[in-house]
Amino acid sequence: MKQILSILAAFLLLLPATSCVSEQGAGSEWENLNREVESLYQLGQYDSAVVVARKALELAEKNVGPDYPNVARSLNNLASLYYTQGQYVQAEPLYNRALAIDEKALGPDHPDVATSLNNLAELYRAQGQYSRAEPLYSRSLAIYEKALGPDHPDVAANLNNLAELYRTQGQYSRAEPLYSRSLAIVEKSLGPDHPSVATSLNNLAVLYHDQGQYAQAEPIYKRALAIRENALGPNHPDVATSLNNLALLYYDQVLYEQAEPLYNRALAIDEKALGPDHPDVATSLNNLALLYYDQGQYAQAEPLYNRSLAIKEKALGPDHPDVAQILNNLAVLYRAMKRDKEAEELELRAAAIRSKREC
Repeated sequence: MKQILSILAAFLLLLPATSCVSEQGAGSEWENLNREVESLYQLGQYDSAVVVARKALELAEKNVGPDYPNVARSLNNLASLYYTQGQYVQAEPLYNRALAIDEKALGPDHPDVATSLNNLAELYRAQGQYSRAEPLYSRSLAIYEKALGPDHPDVAANLNNLAELYRTQGQYSRAEPLYSRSLAIVEKSLGPDHPSVATSLNNLAVLYHDQGQYAQAEPIYKRALAIRENALGPNHPDVATSLNNLALLYYDQVLYEQAEPLYNRALAIDEKALGPDHPDVATSLNNLALLYYDQGQYAQAEPLYNRSLAIKEKALGPDHPDVAQILNNLAVLYRAMKRDKEAEELELRAAAIRSKREC
């Protein structure tokens, strides 16, 4: 699993538009609840975050009524939590309601409207509904450019997401100039050593990686890693993301000896920084298990897959696409070990998850 960073504009507490919230908006208690939601989200404690996000939404509706922008922010946050857990059916009406509130309260060309459009587009992209996502991204981008100027970091984030839409569809020639423009904006506006620059570099490297252009991807991954280590410290989760992606680049070139220590370091960082039950830990476990599987080290791979599966099921729910992917990986392992009955059970379960997503 490569870790590509699409920018889901979920937690909006620091936008200038909310500066008067405590005076005439949903109140300081609402602000505190949203900070708690963000903290729980960062820790991967999504179920707990949903409970708090619902409280924040109820409080906003009670304090300011159902059609106030603070309600839209709470709706966005709750929807983003559902999105993260793969609960797309629950997320969509919340995003749509947030968009409708912002358009009515702030006008169709307000940056918060662009944020709601971006988040709804992300939801559709995640479900493979690309034709529905693209016009929302494009409208969001147009609003940001008009309201904030062509060189604003929010424009860069939106360019990144539109590029990711094209990359996902294999439209690499359309994605590359958007990634490059996004990178140029953040380098100019934030400086060449800012963590946001590392994010843009990471995503551009993934684009080259996907096309098998390993020689182009490697130095970009390494620059992103260096920026993150210098700016954030060697034990930050974003460093683990860079390590995972660089390791996967080596894995795809069958350079297992170079990949393994990077995977192990990424796993150690995530476990320490995020806790042993965070979804990013599961990603690291899955990647390391794949490495062992490909080398025929089945006994080492199996417990990693099982632990990865347990984490994803707990954090994201039993019907998340990531769960289906790990079930398939574990089934492939069992086939190789001649444990066909166990493999078949996992394959059927993975197929059932995917069938639910297609309905």
